[in-house]
Amino acid sequence: MSDPTQPQAPLLYQPAYESLEDDEAETTRELIETLHKISEIVHKDEGHAYRGVHAKSHGMLRAELQVAPGLPAHLAQGLFAQPGTYPVVMRFSTSPGDLLDDAISTPRGVALKVVGVPGERAPGSEGDVTQDFLMVNGPVFSAPTAKAFLKPLKLLASTTDKAPGLKKVLAAALRGLEAIVEKAGGESPTLKSMGGHPETNILGETFYTQVPMLYGPYMAKLSLAPVSPGLTALTDAPVDLDGKPDGLREAVAAHFAQHGGEWELRAQLCTDIDAMPIEDASVQWPEDKSPYVTVARLVAEPQTTWSAARVTAVDDGMAFTPWHALAAHRPIGSIMRVRQAVYRMTAGFRSEHNATRVQEPRTLDALPD
Repeated sequence: MSDPTQPQAPLLYQPAYESLEDDEAETTRELIETLHKISEIVHKDEGHAYRGVHAKSHGMLRAELQVAPGLPAHLAQGLFAQPGTYPVVMRFSTSPGDLLDDAISTPRGVALKVVGVPGERAPGSEGDVTQDFLMVNGPVFSAPTAKAFLKPLKLLASTTDKAPGLKKVLAAALRGLEAIVEKAGGESPTLKSMGGHPETNILGETFYTQVPMLYGPYMAKLSLAPVSPGLTALTDAPVDLDGKPDGLREAVAAHFAQHGGEWELRAQLCTDIDAMPIEDASVQWPEDKSPYVTVARLVAEPQTTWSAARVTAVDDGMAFTPWHALAAHRPIGSIMRVRQAVYRMTAGFRSEHNATRVQEPRTLDALPD
């Protein structure tokens, strides 16, 4: 009999832990069609092509990932197999596919692109030297599967470009409802996704991959948590967005104009496939069965986080997808599987309609300061 006071050993990945959804190919096709529709509407309005989701960025940072030395064998896998340092691009964003006023407060994201990573590659990224991690400031995905996500995405597509003033009024009401829910000890991803996210500083957030990936022979989710005092002081700190359509961008720029920041990158390994499923992204993996453990530190020095040159280089010239990956961190589960083709389409759309071609960097030597 196992000792409940001792940490459980991580499970080895088995292909049986993944299972294709019914009509997964059709779901992928409809997701591509829906996101293409969003991209076309925004391109028509803005005269520029943006991502189908997380279109609006709030800061683009150059950082350094420092892989921790002395990790135990089960954590020393893939990118984290050896101690070392890698240059990183960080892109802070919010989730909609259109460029909304920040007063329409929606879930926040951060995308990391680690550059110069050697090793066997995941399918579709052969020849690349990058490892991307995409995260949102909540531990679970808004839908259990790709098919279940399609319906709310179609709803979002139907509201793209519709009544931005009304959206601001609705967002204020939704924030009030969310505050009531949180006072009762809960939270509503639905209210937050519709514009009811609290008006807090994006730099104080803890971010999560929400959906799993391989971690060497194991399976894991990752999180990114602020640890430097200047960032932890911003956790749940209010940010003034009144009359500031780009208030989050201004807050990020103001902080890094004078201060740096440090985060811990943490891994949560799957130890119980029933409690920590691969094919239901809406289930929060219990931390009492497997806590998040630090595997690396991310360090960003003071810098300019917004400039025309960085927008061209990162927003226009780079694509972030979990399929830019080592084979040791291959994405798994239906949400991750459909992302491969969907994100390829959005990158292609931007390459086709913008003056800057989307391509994977091999170094960050040319990233504008």
